[in-house]
Amino acid sequence: MEKRKQTRKGKGKAPQPKFNAIWIYVPLLAMIGYMYFFGANGGDPIKTEWYKVKEQMIAQGDVEKVTFITNQNRAEVSIKTDSLSKYKNMFGGREPKFGPHFYFIVSSNFDSEQQLEEARNLLPDEKRFSIETEERTNYWGKVLDWLLLPIIILAIWFFALRNMSKNVGGGAGGGGGIFNVGKSQAKLFDKDNQTKVTFKDVAGLEEAKVEVMEIVDFLRNPAKYTVLGGKIPKGALLVGPPGTGKTLLAKAVAGEANVPFFSISGSDFVEMFVGVGASRVRDLFKQAKEKAPCIVFIDEIDAVGRARGKNTGFSSNDERENTLNQLLTEMDGFGTNSGVIILAATNRADILDKALMRAGRFDRQIYVDLPELKEREEVFKVHLAKLKLDPNLDTSFLAKQTPGFSGADIANVCNEAALIAARNDKKVVERDDFMAAIDRIVGGLEKRNKTMSEAERRATAIHEAGHATVMWMLEECDPVLKVTVIPRGNSLGATWSVPDEERVHVTDATMAERLAGMLGGRIAEEVNYGTLGAGALSDLERSTKMAYAMVTWYGMSKKIGPISYYDSSGTRDTFTKPFSEQTAMAIDDEVRRILEESYTRAREIIEANNDKINAMADLLLEKETIYAEDIETILGPSAQSKKAAEKKTDKKGDTAVEITDEPSVAEPIVAPATENNTDSKN
Repeated sequence: MEKRKQTRKGKGKAPQPKFNAIWIYVPLLAMIGYMYFFGANGGDPIKTEWYKVKEQMIAQGDVEKVTFITNQNRAEVSIKTDSLSKYKNMFGGREPKFGPHFYFIVSSNFDSEQQLEEARNLLPDEKRFSIETEERTNYWGKVLDWLLLPIIILAIWFFALRNMSKNVGGGAGGGGGIFNVGKSQAKLFDKDNQTKVTFKDVAGLEEAKVEVMEIVDFLRNPAKYTVLGGKIPKGALLVGPPGTGKTLLAKAVAGEANVPFFSISGSDFVEMFVGVGASRVRDLFKQAKEKAPCIVFIDEIDAVGRARGKNTGFSSNDERENTLNQLLTEMDGFGTNSGVIILAATNRADILDKALMRAGRFDRQIYVDLPELKEREEVFKVHLAKLKLDPNLDTSFLAKQTPGFSGADIANVCNEAALIAARNDKKVVERDDFMAAIDRIVGGLEKRNKTMSEAERRATAIHEAGHATVMWMLEECDPVLKVTVIPRGNSLGATWSVPDEERVHVTDATMAERLAGMLGGRIAEEVNYGTLGAGALSDLERSTKMAYAMVTWYGMSKKIGPISYYDSSGTRDTFTKPFSEQTAMAIDDEVRRILEESYTRAREIIEANNDKINAMADLLLEKETIYAEDIETILGPSAQSKKAAEKKTDKKGDTAVEITDEPSVAEPIVAPATENNTDSKN
C-alpha cells in the first residue's frame, strides 16, 4: 500500500512554481542600486576642490586623467593605481577599484583647458596626465526620475494590500486574502500541530486543573457521562487576576487533550469592517463542528463579551454587540453544537454580559486565584529549574517573601535575580540576588546617588520610624519586617511588611488600625518638627481611599448604615451618584471621623514613644536599612508576636512563651510591599 501511494503521487504533472513578487522586486532593486552606487561610469567619485587637485594631486604626480564634462560644469579626476594608497582614508580605509575617484565643480569663469594645460606642463614627462573633454547624458537617470515614484507607490500599495489580506483573512479557516475577511483567525492545535505545554508546566492551581481535566475527560470518554442521561457542559470561564496562569492553563489543556483545540483572542473578532466579527464567529463554530469533539479557547473574552448598553449613544458599539449576539447564538442557540466545549479567560468577569454568563453557555466558572504559600513554592521550583542556583538556596524561604505575587510576578523575580547575579559577575544565583530582585520589582531601582541634605535624610528616617512604631504597637497591623531610607522609584524611604495569609476575615477594627499605621509617618514629622510635609501624599491618598471604602463599600459606618454603593457589574452610570447630596455630605463626615480617630490613636502612640522613634531614626541613618530584630531591640516584642503567643498558649493550655517569627540577624527577611504596606515620602 505504501509503494502504491508513492507511485500514485509521483504520476501526473510536475508541480508548477508559484508566482512570487520577489522575482520582480529583486532585479528592480538590484538595477536601482547599480545605477545609484556605480553610476554610468562605474564609480562614485568624491567631491573636492580645484586647489586641492592642483596643489596636492597634480603636484605629486598622482593624477592619471582629468575628464572635463562640458554639459555638467564639472571635471572628474582619476588617480593612478600605484598612488591610490595615499587616499585610502578618504574612501573609508579601502582602495577604490573603479574611477573616476574625485570631481570638482567648474565655474563659468574657469578656463578648464588652459588651467589644466598649465598644471600639466609644470610636471615632468613621466608624471603628466591626459586631458579629455566630453558631453555626457545619463539616460538611465532620466528614466529613473520618471519611473522611480510610480514604482515606489505601486510597491507600497502592493505590500499594504498583501498585509491587509493576511490580517483580515487567513487563520484556520482559509488561505487569507481580502475576500476572506470574514474567516476565523483561530489557531488550530491537533495531533499534527500540538502545543508542548502540559500540566507539568503549570505549578499550583490544583483545583483549577481538576475542573479543567474533567472537561477534557468529557471529550475523551463522553459515554461515561451521558449513559445516565447527563449532558456534557458547554463552556467554562477561567476567571482571576492578571498573571495567575489562565492562558497557560488553557495551553496545558491543548497539550494534554487528544482532541482538536482552537485558540483565538477576543480582539480578533472585531475589525473596522461592519459584520466581520459575526462572520468570524460563525466560521469559527463551523470549523469546530467539523472537528468535533473539540475545544474552543477564547482569550480575553471581555474584549467582545462586555455587557451591552441599554441605550444607543456615544458609549455603544454596534459592531461589538452584533459579534456578541452571534456568539450567544452559536453557544446556545436554536441549533446544537454537540461535542464543542468553549473555554474562555478574563480578569474582568464583572463586566461580562449576563446572557453570556448564564447556565447553558458558560456552565462553570473556574476561579484562578493568586497562589498561596505552597503553590508559590511550586511555581518557584518550575522557574528555578532553568537557573544555576546556589545549592543552599531555600525555595520555601523565597515563597514566604512573596505573598500576593502572581505566577508571572514570580517568573519576573527569577529572571531579575539571574540578571542581578550576572551583573555582579557571580557563577550562581544566590539568595541575596532574589532579595534584591524583589526589592527592585516592588519598590523600583535604588537611587543611592540621589542628592539629599542631612536634614532631609533625618526627616525621612523620622517619617519611616513613625510608620514602623505605630504598626509595631498595633496587633491588627501586618508585621513589620524591614524599614529603609534608601530611595527607590518615587519614594525616599519605605516600611515593608508581610500580610498574614491565614487571615481571611477583615473587620472595621483591623482597617482602623491599618489606617493609623499609614498616618504614622506624617504624625511623627508633625510631633518632631511642628510642620506638615508633602512627603505623605501617597499615605494620605491610600488612607482616604480605604476610609471611603469602609463607608461606601463595606457598610462599616453606623451613621450611613448597612448600605453598599459598590458596583460589581461595572454598568452604573459614572456621571451620576447613586446617593443624594445629603447622603454624600454624611459620607464625607463619616470618612473624616474615621480618619481623625485613627489619627488620634496614632498620635498617642508616637507621643508616648517619641524617644524610641528618634533612636530608630538614628539607627536608620547609620545602617540605611534595619530589620525586625533591630526594631525589637528598641521597641520590644511586637503586638503581633504577643498575640501569636497568646493564641499558642490558649491552644496548648501551657504558660505563655515568647514567640517571635523574626529570623536571626544572620538571616534578615526582606518582604515585598503589599496593599497594606506603607510606602511613603514621595
